[in-house]
Amino acid sequence: MTNGAIGFRARTGRAIAIVLSGDRRSPAFVWREEVALVDPAVLSTEGPYHTVMHLPWSEALIAVQPLVDGIEEMARVVVERIVQEMRSRKVRIRGVGVVGSPPRNLEKIGNYHIRAHAAEGTLFRRVLETAAAANGLPCHPFTDAEATASAAKMKAAIGRIGLAAGRPWRVDERFAATAALTALSN
Repeated sequence: MTNGAIGFRARTGRAIAIVLSGDRRSPAFVWREEVALVDPAVLSTEGPYHTVMHLPWSEALIAVQPLVDGIEEMARVVVERIVQEMRSRKVRIRGVGVVGSPPRNLEKIGNYHIRAHAAEGTLFRRVLETAAAANGLPCHPFTDAEATASAAKMKAAIGRIGLAAGRPWRVDERFAATAALTALSN
């Protein structure tokens, strides 16, 4: 078995996931997929804070919790599925990196709609971090700015990974690869 790491670029309701193996000096692309972090049978899980944005923030946090619980469970299952699939490919996942919205004081955002978007951005990053922990994996979180700085330092390696992965190779894929490469080296 070879060591590997998962990198996620968290988006609302989904994430770009990339698995790399090897080490930081010679990473190898293994797998890529866009994964759903919501239950398609429960439409409100894609925008959970939008469903409660009309409520005072303290009440919204309570009302949204059942949806958040479902999203956390979906994320845990996604990480578990990737770990199992990689095990079948003889890759032992040793860590996870997640790029997404930074934590922030959401209560201070006055516009309810903007607050709902901000809450969902931080939620989908956080559930991936929680899912990594639930699967016994260390997690390395990054903001977009941190991922941009790291990607610039690893530009050649990220470029080689992109060639191996093929198209599409957008910012989201580069961020996921940067997160995986960082997790692989720790």
